Amino acid sequence: MADSKRIEDKSKTAQEPEDELAGSEAPLLEHLIELRKRLIHSAIAIVALMIICFIFAGRIFDILLNPFRSIYPNPGDMELIYTAPQEFFFTQLNLAFFGAIFLGFPYLATQIYRFVAPGLYKHERKALVPYLIATPIFFLLGACMVYFVVLPMALGFFAGMQTEEIKLLAKVSEYLGLAMTLILAFGVCFQLPVVLTLLAQIDLINVEQLKKGRRYAIVGILAVAAFITPPDPISQIGLAIPMYGLYELAIQSVRMVERRRAKKLAEEAASA
Repeated sequence: MADSKRIEDKSKTAQEPEDELAGSEAPLLEHLIELRKRLIHSAIAIVALMIICFIFAGRIFDILLNPFRSIYPNPGDMELIYTAPQEFFFTQLNLAFFGAIFLGFPYLATQIYRFVAPGLYKHERKALVPYLIATPIFFLLGACMVYFVVLPMALGFFAGMQTEEIKLLAKVSEYLGLAMTLILAFGVCFQLPVVLTLLAQIDLINVEQLKKGRRYAIVGILAVAAFITPPDPISQIGLAIPMYGLYELAIQSVRMVERRRAKKLAEEAASA
C-alpha cells in the first residue's frame, strides 16, 4: 500500500506542470471561435477609430505636413496638388485608416496576447507582459525617428534637385503615402529587439548565435532598408543604422535574459 501511495504521489508531482496548462486545453473549434472573437473585436475597434480619425483627418493631415514644411524657409511657399476630383477624399480615407492603425496598435497587440495567452504556461504569460508594454513604445520610437529625422532629411534631399525650370509640386496622395508608409515600416522594424529578446526568453536563440550572425544581420538589414524605403540613400541609411543599433541592443538584452536564467537555475540547484 505504501509503495502504491508513493507511486501515486510521484505521478501527481510529474503531472503538476501539465496541470498548469490543462485549463487552457480546448478543441480546435473553440480556438477558431476565440480567434473569430478577437478578429471581430479588432475590426470593430479599427472601424470606430477610422470614423473618429476621419472626422479629424484635417488635423492629422496638418500634423503629417510638418516634415514637408520644414524644408521651406518660408512655409507659405509650400504647395501640394491633387490631380483627380476624388483624390483628396480617398487620401482622407487613407489618413483615417492610418490613424486607426497607429492609435489602435496597442489594442491589436493586446488582442493577439489574449488569443495566445491561454495556450501558455503561467510563467510564460508573465514573461510576455513586459514585451506587450515594450511593443507600442518601440513602435512609437520608430515613428518619431521618421517624423523628426528621416522624412525631413529625405525631403530635403529630393527638394535639393530643383532647378529654376524644374520645381517640386508634390501630389497630396503621394507625399502622404510616402510619410505613412515610412512611419508604419519604421514602427514595425523597431520591434527587432522586442522579437529577439522574446525568442531568447523561450530559449530559441542565444547571445552566441546573435554574435555569429552579425554579418548576416547587416546584409538582411540593408536588404530590408532597400526594400521598404524610397530609392534614396538618406532614408535607406536612416533605417539601416538604427536597425543595426537595435540589433546590438537586442544582443545586450538577450545577455541579460541569459544571466537571469542562469541565476535562477543556480538558486534552484542550491535550494534542492
